[in-house]
Amino acid sequence: MNENPIDIDSALATFSELWSPRILARVNDYDVRVAKVAGEHVWHAHDHTDEFFLVLSGELTIALREAAGERVVTLPAGSVHVVPRGVEHKPSSAAGASILMFEPTGTLSVGDRHDEVPGHVDATTGHALT
Repeated sequence: MNENPIDIDSALATFSELWSPRILARVNDYDVRVAKVAGEHVWHAHDHTDEFFLVLSGELTIALREAAGERVVTLPAGSVHVVPRGVEHKPSSAAGASILMFEPTGTLSVGDRHDEVPGHVDATTGHALT
């Protein structure tokens, strides 16, 4: 990993793929990932970890399937939300957004359980930032 400061806007400018996170840094056993998103991801759940979202630009919507039923959380730029482990969720962004996530290294972007993965979603543990 790079020991120099990383400018997030410059890092985001190095790729154009949607739903394909890049690893900015590692903190202990966690990846700090950034991604560009637009349209819908896939319903999925992470059985062993929470998922942290910070919206850098745009707006992110996260649909959640919880014991009490389904609900939607809307996150404008500058907002954070944590999806608890085991909760099925489906991120989306109608107009596009850039997001930052903290996830344990090796965590698959489509979780441990998921619907069929559409072609526009990258099922990955994160790509190195180039």
